[in-house]
Amino acid sequence: MKILQVINTLDTGGAEKLLLETIPLFIEKGIQVDVLVFEGMQGICLNKLQELNCCSIYSLNSKSLYSPFNVFKIIKYLNKYDLIHVHLFHAQYWVVLAKILSFSKVKLVFTEHSTFNRRRQIPFFRMLDNFIYKQYDKIVCISNGVKNELINKFKLSLSSLEIIENGININKFQNAVLLNRADIHELISDQDKLLVQVSKFRPEKDQSTVIKSMSLLPDHFKLILVGEGPLRNECELLVNVLGLEKRVFFLGNRNDVESILKTAHLSILSSHWEGFGLVAVEGMAASKPVIVSDVTGLSEVVVGAGLLFEKGNELQLANKVRDLLLSENLDYYNEISNKCKIRAQQFDINNMVSNSINLYNNLLSN
Repeated sequence: MKILQVINTLDTGGAEKLLLETIPLFIEKGIQVDVLVFEGMQGICLNKLQELNCCSIYSLNSKSLYSPFNVFKIIKYLNKYDLIHVHLFHAQYWVVLAKILSFSKVKLVFTEHSTFNRRRQIPFFRMLDNFIYKQYDKIVCISNGVKNELINKFKLSLSSLEIIENGININKFQNAVLLNRADIHELISDQDKLLVQVSKFRPEKDQSTVIKSMSLLPDHFKLILVGEGPLRNECELLVNVLGLEKRVFFLGNRNDVESILKTAHLSILSSHWEGFGLVAVEGMAASKPVIVSDVTGLSEVVVGAGLLFEKGNELQLANKVRDLLLSENLDYYNEISNKCKIRAQQFDINNMVSNSINLYNNLLSN
């Protein structure tokens, strides 16, 4: 079986991390998996995959994800593989158009990673999305929330949708090495309560709500924000405006996220929308309480284990943090930590790989 995974880039992000983690496992099971990226041969996940030297990585060297010339560059790859597995918009569109123009018979799978995109709010683009989705032999939904959103917005047959939940390397987070607080930032001491959010600085991640919540918490509560993105400068300005420069720290992209999560007291994800919330599972696997916004996709991963707050509500978030970390009795904190640790076991990455292989086999046997 020869599979080509197609994605815009292999820099940082949930979909990118999943490819990095799953491709070696596919190959261990005797499946040839290669990767095609649109942009150049750069990116954190791409570099790590190159170091593993387990698959071929191709690049279209595209100057723009919006360029229709990408279609013609894709065509030559289609018939070299039994199945093409596509991730994220723009690749979602260009691969379909390449198949149509080349009259290829290759099977197509698309993984929908989100419950929301702005195209769905515009009738023309919603109609176009509907056409593109129907060209895929199977659409993988990473949660029930994603599946329900597709059913509600598009005229897709139930048989075309398959739920395969995301997974992580559980042991990597359970066995992570603790960091010295001062090595994370010189203004963080062992007496501080340490909060962390790991996410790109993009509108859907809403770091501003977490930052605002820090104004409502005691001074020995410190927040570290891991990631990069277009809204980082805006969030840094908000920190300055609120006078939180000595309590909120921006770490950029890190290669030791598992150790950061293990060292922190709790993990937060304040998203406006999520398809799944891989970072929430990582926090739970590190045996930490997680607090996440109560949004479709994300809430179903965490409910019954971690804590939920109304999206955009910094007061409610601060109260949840306070309940966990200011109680004189540690029983509540330990109870939530243990529930999160147990819940994380459901999302072992080996389950995700096995379910994906079954999907591939079923498609190719038909």
